[in-house]
Amino acid sequence: MLQQYKRILVAVDGSEEAELAFKKAVHVANRNESALLLLHVIDTRAFQSVSSFDGAMAEQATEQAKNTMEEYVKYAKKHDVQDVSYTIEYGSPKALIAKQIPEEKKVDLIMVGATGLNAVERIFIGSVSEYVIRQAPCDVLVVRTDLENKIPQK
Repeated sequence: MLQQYKRILVAVDGSEEAELAFKKAVHVANRNESALLLLHVIDTRAFQSVSSFDGAMAEQATEQAKNTMEEYVKYAKKHDVQDVSYTIEYGSPKALIAKQIPEEKKVDLIMVGATGLNAVERIFIGSVSEYVIRQAPCDVLVVRTDLENKIPQK
């Protein structure tokens, strides 16, 4: 029996790698007639180090994420994905992408962009995609190439 994915989660963060994952997710969702769930996680730890944090930064990040997500929804619908939605969450990207959202939404495929971190950064910070691969309860596809399966030129 051929595997057909019903609920695809794609994590987007504004990076080029996430953009590649999103565009491939649109095509995979289309081929599988799947629901496509877009997820953007605002990492609250980034705001904890800002001493003058007053809530305005979080509002600005949320508004920017909402605008981006709405553009992604338009793109997916233009490319014939019937069931597309998005969610903006706050907290740890690793836990939300790998565990919480897939379990809540009964996701059977997670698509993420390949990390942009170098080896030293991965040692100290850890890659979200690396964590998702290890911890997710479903299949994970790490996207490294564009729609023509070519590595993008930087």
